[in-house]
Amino acid sequence: MSNTNNTSKTNDKKIARMAFIGMFGAIAAILMFIEVPIPFIAPPFYKMDLSELPALIGAFCMGPVAGIVIEVIKILIHLLIKGTSTAFVGELGNLVIGLALILPASIIYQIKKTRKHAIIGMAVGTLVMVICGATFNGYVLLPFYAAAFGGMEAIVAFGTAVHASVTNVLTFCALCVAPFNLIKGIIVSVLTAILYKHISGLIKRYGA
Repeated sequence: MSNTNNTSKTNDKKIARMAFIGMFGAIAAILMFIEVPIPFIAPPFYKMDLSELPALIGAFCMGPVAGIVIEVIKILIHLLIKGTSTAFVGELGNLVIGLALILPASIIYQIKKTRKHAIIGMAVGTLVMVICGATFNGYVLLPFYAAAFGGMEAIVAFGTAVHASVTNVLTFCALCVAPFNLIKGIIVSVLTAILYKHISGLIKRYGA
């Protein structure tokens, strides 16, 4: 009887966990549609969304693998609803840069689940996202967009319109892309710090 009860509890926990991961993925997909440009930081085709917020909270609550699955679900739902206008390059960039924040932050937090480790994790994750975002843009996203929309000079010109010091891909990534992701990482981290305790309590209550 004891083994049966333990098996039942384990199955219930798995089901609850899957339900929360799916729900967080759906919320992340919805947030991905809510995009806001930051014109004084980056060109208008860079738009900020907070779709990493549910993934980071989910990763803190249920581990890094859950965060990865939430991010993948988000991208799949977004593709099913909207499709892709970038031959999947934009979606790949969103996934890679999102995971650059979520994985370091959640791994560090899993080492020791304290407020201090959460803050350190989110700070490290934000830094990794800034570096990864600038690198991925410089070597993958910007060359792709340049090939599709009139050459690299045209792309750089958008950056120059925001920051006069932008003269090439390197300065574009340093002065536009890096600050953009820094602001995003800070906002997502602050909101996670505010919401995590309430949401983690709910998840624990349902045994996930």
